[in-house]
Amino acid sequence: MPTYRNATILCTWLITSPLQADPLNQAIDTETRTLKNAAASQRRIDRLDDAGRRLFDEYRRTLREIDTMQVYVDHLKSLVASQREEKREMERQLEEIARAEREIVPLMIQMVDTLERFVQLDTPFLPEERRQRIDQLKRLLTSAEISSAEKFRRILEAYQIENDYARTIEAYRAELEVDDEKRPVDFLRLGRVALFYQTLDGERSGFWNPRKKRWESLPDEFRRPIRQGLRIARKEAAPDLLTLPIPTPEAAQ
Repeated sequence: MPTYRNATILCTWLITSPLQADPLNQAIDTETRTLKNAAASQRRIDRLDDAGRRLFDEYRRTLREIDTMQVYVDHLKSLVASQREEKREMERQLEEIARAEREIVPLMIQMVDTLERFVQLDTPFLPEERRQRIDQLKRLLTSAEISSAEKFRRILEAYQIENDYARTIEAYRAELEVDDEKRPVDFLRLGRVALFYQTLDGERSGFWNPRKKRWESLPDEFRRPIRQGLRIARKEAAPDLLTLPIPTPEAAQ
């Protein structure tokens, strides 16, 4: 009897054993699928995390670009404001220049006319040179190719030349009518104080009489001082005292 009972139990186990294995396999399969799903989910999460990081990095780059662009825009605004201010200043300066040019043209014409009258009334030294300078200024005023600034500079330069004559002595040669005959003579200019002449042979000497507005002869005693003055003016002799007739202020009136 015991042997029969054990056999029955063994058969029962053998019969029931496959049925008990199915839930285990199902559990294993379920766990495997769960792990696969979890791995797939993790990969999706990783991909989403990478995408999120890329989006976040791109967002930060975009913010930096926006900040940079804002700084640039602010800089451009300041440049535009500065350019507008410069434009207004240039327009104001152009208006002042146009107004000044309208005012300076009559002034320049008056200055040339005044200079011409002054030369005509002045001691007649270097008459041709000074007259040509004034003629050049007159032509300059009518030239459209020369700016007003250059015209004004040239006029001031002519005034400066005339002003310098008062502080210098000079010897030059030119023609003069002596005894109703034009002949070359040496002129000695002492500033604007006195103007003398002497013929090339040294025989005749004279001076300009500002009161009578004419040339007058000088006695022979002044030949040597005039000759010495000519040498000093030409830097052929050292400066020295000269005894020469000088018109008094009363005589010059």
